[in-house]
Amino acid sequence: MIDLYTAKTPNGRKVSIMLDECGLPYEVHSIDLGQNEQFKPEFLAMNPNNKIPVIKDRDNGQVVFESGAILIYLGEKTGKFLSPSGPARAAQLEWLFFQMASIGPMMGQLFHFRNYQGEPQVYAVERFTNEVARIFNVLESRLSQVPYLGGDDYSIADIAAFPWTKLGGFLGVDMDGLKGVSAWLERVYARPAVQSGINVPA
Repeated sequence: MIDLYTAKTPNGRKVSIMLDECGLPYEVHSIDLGQNEQFKPEFLAMNPNNKIPVIKDRDNGQVVFESGAILIYLGEKTGKFLSPSGPARAAQLEWLFFQMASIGPMMGQLFHFRNYQGEPQVYAVERFTNEVARIFNVLESRLSQVPYLGGDDYSIADIAAFPWTKLGGFLGVDMDGLKGVSAWLERVYARPAVQSGINVPA
């Protein structure tokens, strides 16, 4: 049994999708970010960086924070969606870290400066709009050649990228010219575990 501490964010939904894909039983603990529950001492004891998601594995007491680390942990625990070695594993980890370093942070900054900046900050909005467009072109260059980010097989790289990438149109990305990305989004969303996990917490 896994305890999942999460909220309604793309980073949180990566982990619920992974848990559903792996068929692992888990209990959801919703963290109300609006009420600053992530700053409570009991949560900070699990993650000193006060961010969701966090998991606790009741099988061994292991606590893991940071969504990418959680995906790797669950992949290694179950032997699913992460190749054990070789070029496939390397590619899956490359694209996992591309999501962690580029997709999530740049899309998050764009969302912030478009919606919460107070006074308009034209430079910031323009900078992150351009960077998000560049990132989607990188994804297109990959997904126009292979069905999944790691190559032939669906993996933690796709699980990590999907909750963010599906918001591209909402953030103004011109999805019409991104045929590879659009087909990949449809392919991933067709999976039942993605459809269930993307709605956790309800």
